[in-house]
Amino acid sequence: MLPAAAEQFDAKVIGVADGDTLTVLFVDGQTKTPRRVRLSGIDAPEKAQAFGAVAREQLSQLAFGRVGRLDCRAADRYGRSLCVVRVDGVDVGMRMVELGLAWHYKRYASSQPREEAASYAVAESTARAAKAGLWRDLGTAAAPVPPWDWRRAAAGEYAHH
Repeated sequence: MLPAAAEQFDAKVIGVADGDTLTVLFVDGQTKTPRRVRLSGIDAPEKAQAFGAVAREQLSQLAFGRVGRLDCRAADRYGRSLCVVRVDGVDVGMRMVELGLAWHYKRYASSQPREEAASYAVAESTARAAKAGLWRDLGTAAAPVPPWDWRRAAAGEYAHH
């Protein structure tokens, strides 16, 4: 868990679970325990969802094996640090939204700095308008399902078995 105050540190990305979850190792060499990090402000398709594999692959291209600057502000209910991750100065979560491979997670936008939340919202609107990534099927029968709705539906399915 994170301390009460936010923290910033450099870490090497050693794993990519999906389009919004990384495993990192501190660069200082003192902390040998890998740490799970969820990208703050976004929600990417789950692995079994349409575009889930594409989102994971894109995040890997952006961050895997590279050192990023992490700005962690909180922890989620699963104990993952919620962080903005910048690799070579690029906010990889914002980039995922710009590419149409993640949603701006508006449910938690109030926990983002106001300017950052506004930028993520504009990035999603722009990606939708351009029909980038998962937005290409917008308005069709194959329209993208937000991951939070997909997870809720999947949990309901499991509850009936």
